Amino acid sequence: MLEMFSEPTLMAMAGLFGGILLGLAARIGRFCSLGAIEDLYYGASSVRFAMWGIALGVAIIGTFGLSSVGALALPDTLYLAIAWNPWASVVGGLMFGYGMALAGNCGYGALARLGCGDLRSFVILLVMGMSAYIALGGPMSSLRLALFPIEPAAETPGSIAYLLASYLPFDLHVIGIAIGIAIIGVTLLHAGLRKNPAALCWGLIVGVAIVSGWAFTQWISTHGFAPHVVISHTFTAPVGETVLYFMTSSGNSVSFGTGSVLGVILGAFIGCLIKGHGRWEACDDPRELRRQIGGAVLMGFGAVIAVGCSIGQGLSAFSVLAYGAPVTLACIVIGALIGLRQLVEGFRRFA
Repeated sequence: MLEMFSEPTLMAMAGLFGGILLGLAARIGRFCSLGAIEDLYYGASSVRFAMWGIALGVAIIGTFGLSSVGALALPDTLYLAIAWNPWASVVGGLMFGYGMALAGNCGYGALARLGCGDLRSFVILLVMGMSAYIALGGPMSSLRLALFPIEPAAETPGSIAYLLASYLPFDLHVIGIAIGIAIIGVTLLHAGLRKNPAALCWGLIVGVAIVSGWAFTQWISTHGFAPHVVISHTFTAPVGETVLYFMTSSGNSVSFGTGSVLGVILGAFIGCLIKGHGRWEACDDPRELRRQIGGAVLMGFGAVIAVGCSIGQGLSAFSVLAYGAPVTLACIVIGALIGLRQLVEGFRRFA
């Protein structure tokens, strides 16, 4: 493979593969972060929330399975290579969740909608990607690093599996796989999910997409000649990275992130062709567009502060059992609930 394609191209192909699976899951399987929260809170349905449990369990089992056979170095993964900053998880998670509710989608959901012709999502993605890069390496980066410094990880990675392995007489891989099995077992108690094999299948496919990211990027990093970050799917900064690539491709190269972003759009497009749901959509109300742009700004800043979005922290970071993943995911859910309540009921209920 390395003789046929350049390493950046292989990284992009790895992202494209998992991205297509995620795009198909979004459009055919209706896998969606905000949609799951809305269904649970307002729709009295927890099936899509349970799909998340299947995806998470599969991702954890697959990730620690890879590590157990030497196909993944857990300490080298993005989320275990840096020290956990609790305040960054809380503040960034709340910002992202609240912005997600205002925008009506997370970055992953917006990409899936764009693949079916939603031009509102195109605006959301542009604003979110620009905001992420402003916080990541632009005018606000110094303030962000001053408030939420990023430090290298300690000798022992900040993973729940490593922590438990230091107290229990079990290998960390056994612990990680057992946690994944337990999550799936608890999720399968949901009768509605057991009666919905399609939801089970799409949850499994999402988990496989996350594992594929770790597997491919580790292989390229191990066998290639240039250093590469071992990473899986996340959809905020990579959106900005993709926009930047299209503007500077003559002096820039593709990456896992650009492949992942384009893969979700392509997978969603294929899913819409299969379902016959594709159509052009635009925003008719300037007030709605203003709210969505504000939400996109918050998502961009929030995801950079928290080092990941609802997919990046909620699945990719969670798959390595990083300390910050459950905290960030919980704060994203809380922020989204606050935003949804504001949109539906206003702030009267908070008075």
